[in-house]
Amino acid sequence: MSNKQQLQDLTTQVRRDILRMVHAVNSGHPGGSLGCAEFLVALYQDILKRKNDFDMNGIGEDVFFLSNGHISPLFYSVLARTGYFPIAELATFRKLNTRLQGHPTTHEGLPGIRVASGSLGQGLSVAIGTAQAKKLNQDNHLVYVLTGDGELQEGQNWEAIMYAAAKNVDNLIATVDYNGQQIDGSTKDVLNMGNLKAKFEAFDWDVLEVVEGNNIEAIISGMNEAKSRTGKGKPVCVILHTEMGNGVDFMMHTHAWHGKAPNDEQLAIALAQNPETLGDY
Repeated sequence: MSNKQQLQDLTTQVRRDILRMVHAVNSGHPGGSLGCAEFLVALYQDILKRKNDFDMNGIGEDVFFLSNGHISPLFYSVLARTGYFPIAELATFRKLNTRLQGHPTTHEGLPGIRVASGSLGQGLSVAIGTAQAKKLNQDNHLVYVLTGDGELQEGQNWEAIMYAAAKNVDNLIATVDYNGQQIDGSTKDVLNMGNLKAKFEAFDWDVLEVVEGNNIEAIISGMNEAKSRTGKGKPVCVILHTEMGNGVDFMMHTHAWHGKAPNDEQLAIALAQNPETLGDY
């Protein structure tokens, strides 16, 4: 699927999934999920070179890791609507003894999930190891990872960032969801990280920015540019400027909806702003 309207329709439906999943159990993280909806739809529908049948090894295909695992509603919706598991299973989100837990886990064997990502700050390290394994296996496919900007306050990330450049892990594309918000406030107020682009460049990464991080065409263009920069001795970082809560007016421009579910009235308003396109689960 690469038609712009088809991708936009899918993104709208994914937003509906996110809202309904979090509302149904009064638990979850809608803000970041909504903010990255365009990115993950574009990634799975246009950018990744994927096999039809999922396996944990990921040999002979591109591999993606979600490091900021709290945006699992988005991940589950995109995986289901890309064919990894039945769309109807989205109704089991965050319920006891189901495969769709609040943070992705591997013990239940959910297709599309290669690593548990409940603890922030670890996904980049896993992605680097996978990228190095691909090189050892002479597998020329790429490894992608998505992290949150607030997540980069975790120190393990910077060890990984230093390691990837030092070991020339140039088959890796790390995307930062740069929305300036985290659970307790803006990233500037909680722990200002300064100029992220300059920091990654100082660690000897090749860095590019996608300023319109909620525009599907801009995302695809930026990620294709990132792909063109792989294989040249440096890991690649994409700083994706997004809006937390994108697509729902009262959830945007604030950290308040990082981890709060909408009530019945708020759900109705949010769904009205995102009319059904492909059918609810």
